[in-house]
Amino acid sequence: MIEQFFEISPFYQQLDKQAMELCKPHFEAVDAIRDYNQVKMLKAFTDNRVAATHMMGSTGYGYDDAGRDRLDEVFAQVVGAEDALCRSHFLSGTHALTVALFGLLRAGDTLLAATGRPYDTLEGVIGIGDAGKGFGTLAEYGVAYDEAPLKEDGMPDYQLIAQKAVGATVCHIQRSRGYSSRCAFDLETIGKVIATAKQANPDIVVMVDNCYGEFTQTAEPTSVGADLIVGSLIKNAGGGIAPTGGYVAGRRDLVEKCAHRLTAPGTGRELGCTLDSLRQLYLGLYYAPGVTAEAIKTSIYASCLLELLGKNPLPRYTEPRNDIITSFETGDPQAMVAFCQGIQAGSPVDSYVSPEPYAMPGYTSEVIMAAGAFTNGSSIELSCDGPMRPPYTVYLQGGLNFAASRAGILTAVQRAFGQPDAQ
Repeated sequence: MIEQFFEISPFYQQLDKQAMELCKPHFEAVDAIRDYNQVKMLKAFTDNRVAATHMMGSTGYGYDDAGRDRLDEVFAQVVGAEDALCRSHFLSGTHALTVALFGLLRAGDTLLAATGRPYDTLEGVIGIGDAGKGFGTLAEYGVAYDEAPLKEDGMPDYQLIAQKAVGATVCHIQRSRGYSSRCAFDLETIGKVIATAKQANPDIVVMVDNCYGEFTQTAEPTSVGADLIVGSLIKNAGGGIAPTGGYVAGRRDLVEKCAHRLTAPGTGRELGCTLDSLRQLYLGLYYAPGVTAEAIKTSIYASCLLELLGKNPLPRYTEPRNDIITSFETGDPQAMVAFCQGIQAGSPVDSYVSPEPYAMPGYTSEVIMAAGAFTNGSSIELSCDGPMRPPYTVYLQGGLNFAASRAGILTAVQRAFGQPDAQ
């Protein structure tokens, strides 16, 4: 029925039909994970006696904000943590990660990136790039940095991690790929990295950047030994409803340290008014398992369609999903731009806008971003981006509902690749 509303050529209509048939059994597996996580979510809400009064919010200092504190408790239970900060006061995933790093690390400590170089925007936070110089990076505060590069096959180098963990204070694991050519790490791999680091150094604190990975499986990295997990509420955990925010969850003592970085030393989690944001945060969290499932279906479908076109997407549609991202190498800057423009054209907001590459703050290369979203920068909504550098890889993520996202992807492939010769 998509062709009734959008101009989809017969070639792509046939390709769509083929892809949908191939994806059916994989969609069923996604639905099973969704249902488990949704019932777990409901249990967390009922156990914590969430009430209408918790949606009211506060002003000023935010003292005694029962709704804010109850949301922390609900979130902690859902992700299997002792404690959590699930707050609108986090500006982005990078900000939540920054608060966690500055909460955990002190002068003379060492941060070990156990899964290779972190995502571009963290380079300026750590002090290994030019973006953050002179603005209070970890390096400027006397925190050392070390990393264990991934092996050629994209997997962690466990022997090297064990060697480097001995002298490290915090071990950082990035679950999703960032702008690298690997799949997201599954919980088994994350658990093995954690066990390796802790066996070498029992005192090390392991922090997982969980962005894009929430609710893709029936458990979170806390279930395999992570001391702290960190993420954004305008990705999976906000369900496409949260207007902003992020979270830090894990060991109670570590969350408390982070709270005093989020606000001010001595005040911690007691401060932070919520204004009128609480209803959206509660509702977004409640919807998160279902919306994440829609985004995963979008990712599976995109991988299948791209594979049928011979584009070698990562991961393949037959592989389990541990984040909501599909990537593929366009090999050509014009094709990369055209694909992103096609995604924009199939978006509900700003569909008439044509995205172009731009030197964005925090990134080392020009970046093109397609995001016709209700919430600015929300990558749980259908979006596509990538750095303008060879091999011109695009990273497709999100999708609030699969039906509309399917139309957006068909629009994108048709615009980017034209009408290939029928096989």
